[in-house]
Amino acid sequence: MKLDYIYHSGFAIEADDVTVIIDYYQDSSEDNSEKGIVHDYLLHKTGRMYVLASHFHPDHFNRDILSWKEQRPDIRYIFSKDILKHKRATADEATYLLKGSIYEDDHIRIEACGSTDSGISFLIDLQDRRIFHAGDLNNWHRGDESTPQDMRKADGDFLAEIKYIQQRTSAIDIAMFPVDSRIGTDYMRGARQFIERIKTAAFAPMHFGEDYRGGNAFQPFAEAQGCRFLGITHRGESFELS
Repeated sequence: MKLDYIYHSGFAIEADDVTVIIDYYQDSSEDNSEKGIVHDYLLHKTGRMYVLASHFHPDHFNRDILSWKEQRPDIRYIFSKDILKHKRATADEATYLLKGSIYEDDHIRIEACGSTDSGISFLIDLQDRRIFHAGDLNNWHRGDESTPQDMRKADGDFLAEIKYIQQRTSAIDIAMFPVDSRIGTDYMRGARQFIERIKTAAFAPMHFGEDYRGGNAFQPFAEAQGCRFLGITHRGESFELS
């Protein structure tokens, strides 16, 4: 199995005869939005293809993905229901999930977990691997400007969602989770709380845009918790998941 970093919170999982693309925003080329690992490679792969979107925000959902069906009529689109609510797609263009909903077929199981922002997060079972993509689930406090009450609320809301995930799994093989320095000095708090509570074999930072240094700053803490840290250095980077 292979994990491909596309851009921002966009990833692809390549498994045997199955490809899963999550939260596509832009392709991996910095010069041409229609060039990169998705358009030049993944869309041409044989096997099943699933395209997931955790919520309607434009840095997680790009309507261009719906045009891929012209090239790949076999694509299964699995979206958060807020994408339908915000009229970014129509009812017949995807399967829509709310927190607690499950999509399952002979190849994959996708359970919608919660978020502390819009939409959902994804708990995915694929070929004996348990995979988590957080979407915009994070402890989104802004420590430099938040009041103590705001901090307590952010902590409480986030840890309630973590508890919900813990009730479904005690361990994850690969987690993709926001590590976004734009929220202030304690921006890694949510990622720390996540891996302290849910045993995580491999961790990939996301939602950092071009701030690779900020995303990768989580490496020492992750490794101290026994995680394999997938340090991302460029768009289109791939990691073998042993």
